[in-house]
Amino acid sequence: MKIQQSRLLLLAIANLAALPVLAQSQSPPNSKDSSGTVAGTTPTQPDLPYTRPTQAIKLRNYLFDGFGPYPILGAAITAGISQTSHGIPEWRQGAEGYGKRIGSDFGIAAVSTTTRYALSEAFKQDALYYRCECTGVFPRLRHAVISTFTARRGSDGHRVFSFPALVAPYVGTMAAVYGWYPDRYGAKDALRMGNYNLLAYMGGNITLEFLYGGPHSLLSRMHLNSRHGAPNSGSNR
Repeated sequence: MKIQQSRLLLLAIANLAALPVLAQSQSPPNSKDSSGTVAGTTPTQPDLPYTRPTQAIKLRNYLFDGFGPYPILGAAITAGISQTSHGIPEWRQGAEGYGKRIGSDFGIAAVSTTTRYALSEAFKQDALYYRCECTGVFPRLRHAVISTFTARRGSDGHRVFSFPALVAPYVGTMAAVYGWYPDRYGAKDALRMGNYNLLAYMGGNITLEFLYGGPHSLLSRMHLNSRHGAPNSGSNR
């Protein structure tokens, strides 16, 4: 199976899509996160007060991240690549095979997102993505990568290691292997696919950090433009 190649290609497409808009996304940020700042490279803004998101905001983000247009589009692209490379040959070709592949990829993404948000609630962590207060490509890239494995916690929003963020990608692929994949797939395959699922999540954070959609874009209207649904902390990106 070549689904890992498909995920890597999708990750590369997401990152390349962000590159042309880097110059447009260097304005002041929208919410606090000092962990992405690199001292001595570029000036940063003073820390802004953290406001924990409401349950309504977290629910809206969960529904958008798990079942919105972007996971659907991502599943469609990944399934198309898997179809052309004959990934999971038991599912064959044609419309029926493509339907199984897109349903599988969407299911993996939905289970992963649901696990991340549910476990974050159990661990009392804030699973939302906050764009960096820093400026410069490399500090912001570092922030996006670190955010893949961390979350906010407490009333002050201090950053902590996130077990939910780490385990969720593997829960999604485990569900696929033991839920709807052919019997020849096992735990090793789930772990291998989980690695690429985690890389895809990291690529999504990088895209969120650098992608500028404009005030009237879908990203802006659906909460992902600059703060991923996080409450406004008092500055504007």
